[in-house]
Amino acid sequence: MDFTFTPEQEAFRGEVRTFLKQELPEDYVSIPGAPDEGDYEFGQAFLKRLAPKKWIAPAWPQEYGGLGLGLWEQVVFNEEMAYQRAPLLNFAATGYLGPTIMMYGTDEQKAQHLPGITSNDVQWCQGYSEPESGSDLASLQTKAVQDGDDFVLNGQKIWTSQAHYADWMFLLARTDPDAPKHRGISYFLIDMKSPGITVRPLINMASQAGFNEVFFENVRVPRSGLIGELNRGWYIATTTLDFERSSSTGYPTSLRTLEELTGFTKETKSNGKLLIEEPLIRRQIADLWVDLNILRFLSYRVVSLQAQKLVPNYEASIVKVFNSEYGQKLARAGLHMLGLYGQLEPGSTYARLAGGFARSYVTSVGATIAAGTSEIQRSIIATRGLGLPRN
Repeated sequence: MDFTFTPEQEAFRGEVRTFLKQELPEDYVSIPGAPDEGDYEFGQAFLKRLAPKKWIAPAWPQEYGGLGLGLWEQVVFNEEMAYQRAPLLNFAATGYLGPTIMMYGTDEQKAQHLPGITSNDVQWCQGYSEPESGSDLASLQTKAVQDGDDFVLNGQKIWTSQAHYADWMFLLARTDPDAPKHRGISYFLIDMKSPGITVRPLINMASQAGFNEVFFENVRVPRSGLIGELNRGWYIATTTLDFERSSSTGYPTSLRTLEELTGFTKETKSNGKLLIEEPLIRRQIADLWVDLNILRFLSYRVVSLQAQKLVPNYEASIVKVFNSEYGQKLARAGLHMLGLYGQLEPGSTYARLAGGFARSYVTSVGATIAAGTSEIQRSIIATRGLGLPRN
């Protein structure tokens, strides 16, 4: 299998790299976790500079604001953006909502929503999880009752990333309470300015307000907000989740971090010896590099399926498990190699490597929960990938 990029693709990589060098400040540092107000404003301004180049979603069709590039060109773009830790605040829309709308939306829905994503005029958030419906998402209880040409929505969502910034939300709601739980769910697009919506921030253990809980009280949603068939939203939602789990940004993000950690061990001494000369640390670093390349090729496998017009399923779950657990492994190793300095938060005078490992150590915990827990992913791999029985 040859994963060598073509000369044209490498030329595009060079163009993206040059752009980032020009547009990101020399002292730019992106710390893991949710953006604060200043980071968010900078990210919005940065995306506005991407929009005229049609680089917010370059693989999208031209009529929706993309360049119509191939999926491997999109991988090149994603790798460079992730490696430089450029802010991509609306990735839920560009990465998996937009492709879902292209597959299941009407022409009117595509015309209404897709251009706003590629111009960065409209921010989106995802309304899936509920207080009693996490891993068993199909047990969700938020209800949408049809009333004339509208649906009336009541319920609650939780762990909703960036809802406090979002203009719209894509969510799941139960529209047939008497149907089996997977068959009575519908997929909606909702204007966050609609009367009856309340957003309440949740502070995570990194002291960041990235998550939110969102309450819906008699919120009216026009029928034009329904994606696909009524009561068939679960099957559309699984497509969205497959796109989410197929992200190709995990490898380059970890590559940059591992390069920095490796460089630190080559420059820093402990008890008169460079850290990299310690057998345990040397083996840890080697192990991390081996796993990182496994992650790279697993990710490329998913892209190769997408390039054949296939929607990855258990293959995306493999990437999701490996990527999220690798992120935790890398954060844990880095924290230990930095010693007591590794516990210092970003902004501390004495923090090593900008305090990134102290932050990633706590923010990476949620990675094995978001978009489906590792346990759920392993169940998908076992049943759909290996053909094992459910029980």
